[in-house]
Amino acid sequence: MAAGGQWSSAAGLAQAVARDPKLQEEVKRDPASALSRMAAPVYQSDRWVYRMVVAALGLTMLSVVATAFVLYLRGHDIPDVLVALGTAAVGAIAGLLAPSPGS
Repeated sequence: MAAGGQWSSAAGLAQAVARDPKLQEEVKRDPASALSRMAAPVYQSDRWVYRMVVAALGLTMLSVVATAFVLYLRGHDIPDVLVALGTAAVGAIAGLLAPSPGS
């Protein structure tokens, strides 16, 4: 079955349904949920994308904290860019993990 969100038009979506018998059955059983699932962007249905993004942001946050700590121990000032990176990573993780208002 094709991944969701890849069709640029209703005609492309109709062609995908016409080519896939399993998809035809699913659309016959429950057209609303099948079509809404198929039209959803891939990143919304793929949990691994969120896991990779959260892991990358978490690693960024940890590396910023470790670098700032090492700089502090050596008597250097912490650059503003490290503070900005750490703050942005924390904000992005909070935005990804917070529930959306619609759900």
